[in-house]
Formats: sequence, C-alpha cells, structure tokens
Amino acid sequence: MPEDELSRSSYSNPGKSLANGIKTNPASSSPKSSLSVPMGPPVYVDLAYIPNHCSGKNTDPEFFKRVRASYYVVSGNDAANGEPSRAVLDALLEGKSQWGENLQVTLIPTHDTEVTREWYQQTHEKQQELNIMVLASSSTVVMQDESFPACKIEF
Repeated sequence: MPEDELSRSSYSNPGKSLANGIKTNPASSSPKSSLSVPMGPPVYVDLAYIPNHCSGKNTDPEFFKRVRASYYVVSGNDAANGEPSRAVLDALLEGKSQWGENLQVTLIPTHDTEVTREWYQQTHEKQQELNIMVLASSSTVVMQDESFPACKIEF
C-alpha cells in the first residue's frame, strides 16, 4: 500500500490503525482480541509446542481448533505463574471436541506437575472419548553426570 493510502486509511478511521496490514483497535486491552485474524482452514502438523509454557495468557480453545497436531508438548513447570494452566488443558478438550474427526492426539508433558496429574485424573473419560493419550514421564535419559525425563516420538 502506498504511503499516502496508508496515511488516509489511518485518518479515515479514527481510533483504528494498521498493524502488519491488519486493522487494530487501540481501545481493546486484550491481546487476543486486538488483532482481527480471518478464519481459515485448520492447519495439520505432526508436533506442536503449546505456546508460552502452556500459560493461559496466549492459548485458548481457538488455538486447538486451528492447530491440529498429532502430538502437543506441554512444557510448563511453574505453578506460581500458572504454568501449565488447567484452562489450557481444558481448552485442548474443547477445541478437539469440535474437530469433527477422531484423530489420535498425544499430549506430552515435559514435567510431572500437580496440575497435569489432577487434569488427567478428572478428565480421563473425556480424553478417551476424544482419542487423546497422555504420555507419562517415566523414561529417563542419562548423559555423563546428568539424568532427565524424556520421551521418544516416532513419525
């Protein structure tokens, strides 16, 4: 867009501006609602990392409706900051329930947390209904003087 058209579009819509070619409303305080993202077909991937250590700040059911993965990695391990977030794990169930197809999904928590254990136990029936499997962190890798939990994924 030529510079003069960009300037006119900003002046002709008071209170709105363009950010990366998308109209935004500065009055909106929520980062989720500040950008108008057009709906499109879902994206299918083998592996997806749940953003921001599975924090509820950036991830909602819409993420799971749009990003359809065979494997989702949950890396949160900071209860004080709500990581992982129970709301995000619930959003996975809500988003997956709207896929309309019963594809197998595997959730890979990188840490054994109280939140993931409680969520797993309380929603186990719903997970089975939606064809969601949660991997346990029972495997350990030992390298030199260090050991850490791990999981093997084959494609």
